[in-house]
Amino acid sequence: MKKTPVQILSLILNVLYEQLINQIMKYRPLLFTSLLFCFLSHAQGTKSETEIKPIPEAKSFVTTHQGIFGGKTIKYKATAKETFLVNKEGDSIATIWSVAYTKTPVGDVTKRPVTFVFNGGPGSASMWLHMGFFGPKIIKVDSDAKLDDGAAPYNLTDNEHALLDLTDLVFIDPVGTGYSRLVGKGKGEDFYGLKEDVNSFAQFIRTWVTENERWFSPKYLAGESYGTTRAAALGKALEGSGQNMALNGMILISQALDYAGSTSVANNVTSFITYLPSMAATAWYHKKAGQGKTLETFTQECREFTYNTYIPALYKGALLTTEEKDAVAEKLAYFTGLDKTYILRSNLRILMRRFQKQLLADKGLAIGRLDGRFMGDEADKVSEGPHLGDPASYQISAAYTASLNHYFASVLKIKMDRPYITSGGGSNWRWRTVPDGQYWEPMPVNTAPALGETMRRNTAMKVMVACGYYDLITPFFDAEYTFARNGIVKDRVEMHYYEAGHMMYTHQPDLIMLSKDIREFLTAE
Repeated sequence: MKKTPVQILSLILNVLYEQLINQIMKYRPLLFTSLLFCFLSHAQGTKSETEIKPIPEAKSFVTTHQGIFGGKTIKYKATAKETFLVNKEGDSIATIWSVAYTKTPVGDVTKRPVTFVFNGGPGSASMWLHMGFFGPKIIKVDSDAKLDDGAAPYNLTDNEHALLDLTDLVFIDPVGTGYSRLVGKGKGEDFYGLKEDVNSFAQFIRTWVTENERWFSPKYLAGESYGTTRAAALGKALEGSGQNMALNGMILISQALDYAGSTSVANNVTSFITYLPSMAATAWYHKKAGQGKTLETFTQECREFTYNTYIPALYKGALLTTEEKDAVAEKLAYFTGLDKTYILRSNLRILMRRFQKQLLADKGLAIGRLDGRFMGDEADKVSEGPHLGDPASYQISAAYTASLNHYFASVLKIKMDRPYITSGGGSNWRWRTVPDGQYWEPMPVNTAPALGETMRRNTAMKVMVACGYYDLITPFFDAEYTFARNGIVKDRVEMHYYEAGHMMYTHQPDLIMLSKDIREFLTAE
């Protein structure tokens, strides 16, 4: 039977196809396998990217308790639960995990404040403030920062200094931390960014206030580190979206509003200015500088040198004469306890990671970044910076993590089907502050102007700033430098100082003082 041209062409193509496959399999088996693997991987990846995650039923755990706080016996309810966040179409895209402690009965809501508490990171759960300071039970680590937390068991105690006699407390874990997670059509890019994170917190707070009928209650934010970055932007965000919510105040622990002053990197002149007084304070603590003077006197002396001499020298740069440069180096050695020759070799600019390694180099120890009181014994004595990590973190984190998990299970009766994530969701953080397509030149994050604007629109809002002298992450002088600018209303800002670091409440005397200062802040007319 005579074949048609189409059938002939089809036969030719089939033969060519078989020959091609045979040649590939004969000479390039690995290539074929790789191509097949890539194809399958791409297909699977495409499927996972578009796959809609399940939306499980939100879990809630409610228990009742009684404790003594501020010298008063308080009955309270603990509500640990998941709250759905939705997109503009009303689809559930994430759950926020929160633990709320509310007085029972709450009484007159107009006289019972509620304080929303969160940590920083970005990508940190609220465990640190929950189990370290604000919660009804807290973990005790070595107050003098000399002993590692070791291994279990740990010292979980009642917190008589908690604020439940004055305010209800709501601890919030951002998406990707704690038990908070993506659901449904939710994607990481919906939450892992400065503006995205703030919008999710604003939605959660409005939802919580509405569900608990607390619109008439005084409202406060309490954030730590990046949590203060969030708080400053969040105060402004809560004023919008057609649901204007005005805050009564903010408690900013270890503020980080303007990142130029808390990012110790080469060529960032601002950071050399803002970190110097904290270096002086830490050198004083380790008896490397300022002996015979009080901490307050010595740090004030360093402030004056920084403003009057160091700043002009930094901006003069290579225009300094040899004599001028030598004189500045002499004073820097006086304040930091470092060798003058090392300071001259550093061109009068001391990076924090180098200071951590150099201050106690004679003892072979590296000091902490979160808290300069902590010390770590490292095998490499000559590395540029600490190579084990931050001793102020690794010497306490196991105790905090274990205590939270124990407390959740044994006291709050929380039973979840997944682990509590203390840190997550912070990678590939989106810092962009304007919409895509709009011009934006990357620069250090600064939410201080947003705080200034909010304070000027909301004349009832006040701010408390808590600073640790030995905080080598967010230095106390940076707080002063930031709050002296950016349109912030100074008359409604309180600055408080503590002889510890980033988490000053790990130092028992400072925990007591911080509680006292916040109490006065909340009750001041």
